[in-house]
Amino acid sequence: MPLKPRPDPDVLGHRRLFGVLGPSTNTVVQPDFDDLRVPGVTNHYSRIVVDDAQAISDETFMAGTLEISRNTIDAVRGVLTCNPDYLVMGMSAVTFYGGAEGAAKWRENIEKEAGLSLCTGSQSLIEAFNAYGGIKRIAVISPYYPSANAQVARFMADHGIEVVRDTCLQCPSWTAIAQVPVATLREELKKLDGDDVDALVQVGTNLSMVKFAAAAELWLGKPVIAINTATYWNALRQNGIMDRKPGFGRLMEEF
Repeated sequence: MPLKPRPDPDVLGHRRLFGVLGPSTNTVVQPDFDDLRVPGVTNHYSRIVVDDAQAISDETFMAGTLEISRNTIDAVRGVLTCNPDYLVMGMSAVTFYGGAEGAAKWRENIEKEAGLSLCTGSQSLIEAFNAYGGIKRIAVISPYYPSANAQVARFMADHGIEVVRDTCLQCPSWTAIAQVPVATLREELKKLDGDDVDALVQVGTNLSMVKFAAAAELWLGKPVIAINTATYWNALRQNGIMDRKPGFGRLMEEF
């Protein structure tokens, strides 16, 4: 979808106004995106109103994510009132569902409603893999349950990427995702890493990993890609904004 022209620039967001769509229970993506923001770009968060689902099984987890999907359009309508230039999805699970075809249809439905382009986490990871180059086999860490990780693997397979190993933290609620300590993430990455994977990938936007992933790249010696970093990086690049930003890994510093 062509980018919307801005004949009268916003004083603060004179380069781009990003409308960010995120679950009302998510406390990580908003500060993460603000940390990743560059001069002249502003983020305008619109909450997808959902209950703090008690995700205690595959079935309840999937039901909770589908509730978020159903309520996304209302958040779109809300953020459109500030006349954003572009939309950024701050929830990743539903953007993997149904493989490459299902993900594309979901994104296109939102874009049709909004009349604006939408950046999703799933497609942003593929763009990140292409930027790094040579990434074909990955290990995945998520706060999800196995049914959702299976959807991630299906999406990746449709793009020629093999998920060699994965871990599901199986967080018991949406807000509990933001409570996972760095020590847990460190131990899980150590378990996931191996000579048989080209990169480690984190999905689940309420799992705080943008700074830890950047640090992990240094001691693991390979790409460690956080979903929020990939999504915001891709949103910038899709809008022709090529600013580099240190402290958030090679993706933001080099590509």
